[in-house]
Amino acid sequence: MEVGLLGPLVVEEQGMSVVPSAHKPRKVLALLALHADRIVTVPMLMEEVWGDSAPRSAATTLQTYILQVRRMIEAALHSDPDRQAKDVLVTHHGGYLLEVQPGWSDVMEFNRLVEAGRRAFELGDDRSASHLMGRALELWRGAALVDIQLGRLLELEVLGLEETRMSALELRIEADLRLGRHSELIGELRVLTARHPMQENLCMQLMLALYRSGNGSRALEVFHTLRKTLTEELGIEPSARVQRMQQAILCGDPGLDLAPDVAAKRLPV
Repeated sequence: MEVGLLGPLVVEEQGMSVVPSAHKPRKVLALLALHADRIVTVPMLMEEVWGDSAPRSAATTLQTYILQVRRMIEAALHSDPDRQAKDVLVTHHGGYLLEVQPGWSDVMEFNRLVEAGRRAFELGDDRSASHLMGRALELWRGAALVDIQLGRLLELEVLGLEETRMSALELRIEADLRLGRHSELIGELRVLTARHPMQENLCMQLMLALYRSGNGSRALEVFHTLRKTLTEELGIEPSARVQRMQQAILCGDPGLDLAPDVAAKRLPV
């Protein structure tokens, strides 16, 4: 089974989509796919579909949604006589399990690559960290589950995925900065800070990239833009670490410069 959640919902068996068209069965399948190879309890599924307003017939209706998904899986398995839909969407005591393995899930692959990238970063292997995080971010095809009417549980799950995505992006940029790729990052960081004007980490990374590229005045402009946004929108000042970077830029602090061994590797021959 192939599962894609980092964008529109994709669930395919034998190359055939098994995603229902009706939005409530789609929610059920999305939650099962997000927790692939793990049991999702009936109360969890009911909360996702109906929230606090589950009708008396909810348990029976949920079984109907499961049956709809199984019928689509059964149609996709027509060429595999050794497997049945109930072996893929498995009933367990108190819940259901979507059997994906052996198969592929973009969320599982994303988490695997991010974890490997973090380990590489912590070990100082910036090249591998940047490569792994880049591969993880390339798995995204848009906002997670963008075509699903999210209930309470999926909304929290998607929020967590988006936060991990932002963390991976910031770490990939940090690795690239440590590799001396500051000039190449400026355009990307300009777009990101425009999209996320109150994201301090991105603003600091843009300030550093500009400073290392010989644009200290523009780096200070980024700080003042961030400060204006935060004070107008939230009534707060930038954090102490952002203010320390501003002061370091004003003072030309050598600590902001690229490590000598990396800088030497980037000098033209």
